Amino acid sequence: MRPVNLIPEEERIGGVRPLRSGPTAYIVVGALVAALLGVTALVTTNNRIVDLKTEATELEADVATTEAKAQKLQAYVDFKIVREQRVSTVTSLADSRFDWERVMRELALILPDDVLLSSLTASASPGASPGGGASVSLRSSIPGPALEIVGCAKGHEGVAGFIQAVKDIDGVTRVGVPSSIQGGASSAESGSASETAACSGDTASFQMVVAFDAAPLPATTSEVTPEVAASSPEAEAPAETGSEE
Repeated sequence: MRPVNLIPEEERIGGVRPLRSGPTAYIVVGALVAALLGVTALVTTNNRIVDLKTEATELEADVATTEAKAQKLQAYVDFKIVREQRVSTVTSLADSRFDWERVMRELALILPDDVLLSSLTASASPGASPGGGASVSLRSSIPGPALEIVGCAKGHEGVAGFIQAVKDIDGVTRVGVPSSIQGGASSAESGSASETAACSGDTASFQMVVAFDAAPLPATTSEVTPEVAASSPEAEAPAETGSEE
């Protein structure tokens, strides 16, 4: 007799169970899932846009507040610049000051007994020569501090000895003698006046320029003061400006 399998076909092991509703249900579920993901992404993107717009608005407000504060403090910034320029000018002036007191003291120590000075002029630059003193022609070729000396010495040997003695002054770089006349008179004009060393006999009248080339040149920097806005009572205090000479 032929065997017969009484187990339903869909419940047999290894058998393929037929779909009761077909593939339509899976398609609908997949479409719903895709729609849900799209809506979620759209909502998330919109929320992110709103957050960014809010953050941008807050940042713009912060920028406006910071600019307003910076505007109020600008006067103090300008005053700081003025202060730094003043300090720089004063420092430059201090560095360029020449110690004439020391030079005069050393000149008094090395001045020979046989040398008589009729005129002694000290100046920091050619254009800064004080009035009333003698003017020696070589002075114009020396940009820095220098001494202009007119006097008498015991002959040319005395003038030469005085030159060597002057070189012992600290800072002297060169000594120029435009004239040395035995038994005559050496004169140097200063404006309309004239300085004359009246020498006679075996004495020699001389003109001398003693240069200090290694010394710093006088400061000529002028201070440029920026305009300081007095937009508030607090800003009026640092608005005072000036020039240091």
